[in-house]
Amino acid sequence: MSRQVVLPNESPDLTPRRLADLARLAEELGYESVWLPDHVLPPEPFGEVFGGVYEPLATLAYLAAGTERVRLGTSVVIVPLREPHLLAKQAATIDRLSGHRLVLGVGAGWNEPEFAEIGADFSRRGATLDETLSLLDQLFTTGRGRDGGYFEPRPHDRIPILVGGNSAVALRRAVRAGDQWLSAGLSPEAFAERAAKLDQLDPERRVRRIARQQFDEKTAVETYRAYREAGADAVAVHFGGDEGYEERMAAFAAATE
Repeated sequence: MSRQVVLPNESPDLTPRRLADLARLAEELGYESVWLPDHVLPPEPFGEVFGGVYEPLATLAYLAAGTERVRLGTSVVIVPLREPHLLAKQAATIDRLSGHRLVLGVGAGWNEPEFAEIGADFSRRGATLDETLSLLDQLFTTGRGRDGGYFEPRPHDRIPILVGGNSAVALRRAVRAGDQWLSAGLSPEAFAERAAKLDQLDPERRVRRIARQQFDEKTAVETYRAYREAGADAVAVHFGGDEGYEERMAAFAAATE
């Protein structure tokens, strides 16, 4: 089971250089992927649950220049808050800049006030996500928009789509349009129950199963192994507050070799 890192993007005082250093360290320690969350106008106060000071797609382009192997992901882009053609252009560009290391994590969103402030339709968020995923597939595979518009850079290979969410709708969406499924906020026992539902929809286990874990020094390794037993293919760990992040990343990597 692979290890992944959720970068600490919650503090306005976090410097871009520090994010880049953490991404490089994750690569050196053998972590498979680094992830950034997404909120345009998150609820106050900023914190480990809501996150997202730096816009993730712009930041991943920056991190791509300072890394070589680690995969770069969004966990997750709130798609209904994005213009879909621009999202496609940004994702395809980062994929090309990084040497095909982008994993585009997507979600429908849940924070209705954020939608209201931006003027997005909260009631149609699921439908909007599905429509955008269909458009992305068309642009990436044909290079043409719905009315014949020209799209480049087309990805040389499929950009992996990660679908976030614990609902039955999210599971069906992951099987229908995704390559990976991300669960956040579930215990290993609850994750196992959701993974079993996914198995019913995806008996060939085509869709990769990823659990997102909050670091706890006393139980982190035990919880990591529990997710493995629950059917996770990978665990993405958020290592708590910014101070001491490197040390916790290194200790966890050593303990889970």
